[in-house]
Amino acid sequence: MTIVKKIFKWAGLSLLSFIAFVLLYLLSAFALSRIAVPREQGAQPEVTIYILTNGVHTDIVMPLQNEDKDWLKEVSIAHTTGKDTLAQYVAFGWGDKGFYLNTPTWADLKFSTAFNAAFGLSTAAIHTTFYRNLQESEHCVKIVISREQYRRMVAFIVQSFKRDNQQQIMHIATNANYGSNDAFYEASGSYSLFHTCNTWSNNALKAGGQKACFWTPFDTGIFYQYGRSGKVD
Repeated sequence: MTIVKKIFKWAGLSLLSFIAFVLLYLLSAFALSRIAVPREQGAQPEVTIYILTNGVHTDIVMPLQNEDKDWLKEVSIAHTTGKDTLAQYVAFGWGDKGFYLNTPTWADLKFSTAFNAAFGLSTAAIHTTFYRNLQESEHCVKIVISREQYRRMVAFIVQSFKRDNQQQIMHIATNANYGSNDAFYEASGSYSLFHTCNTWSNNALKAGGQKACFWTPFDTGIFYQYGRSGKVD
């Protein structure tokens, strides 16, 4: 009987500890995402970029080609099934490879995938999506930044790709595409509760001197800073 009591006591303490951790995590995420990192002042409005969310995950969207960066030297429309040569923008999202490739819907989520992602035990991937145009909305924010700021954001994204021995980025051949205009690439780093896809996007904004959260694991923090809900209709 004593052993049974100890087991129940241990289980109860474990459950309370887990609940306390979750509450502390959510409270920290809310509070720190409301602390703004201000935008750099005095920058010239020269390059248009976008922040895009699907309601959970944020992408940084950039011109496909301009005088500072030709992204077609890094990523390829040929890696998409649609091969839309009229695309004008490319979106970059960093995240857990297992989530990207093995979880097309929440119903497909496995405990092992979630556990590995939460605790940084799996590898990362970059998801690229090509667009002809974008329109501002609650889930799409337009920002006009300077060329110098743009180059810093480009450098941040370029450094997020994992490269082979020939310093080439590595395309992930998969049928897990979300549509006809996207492709996946190997990425550096690992996803965790404290460094999520949205943390990566937030850090990209910081790299370019744009308004950002002190820290956020969720897209709502970023869109709060830009006066949007991020809600997808």
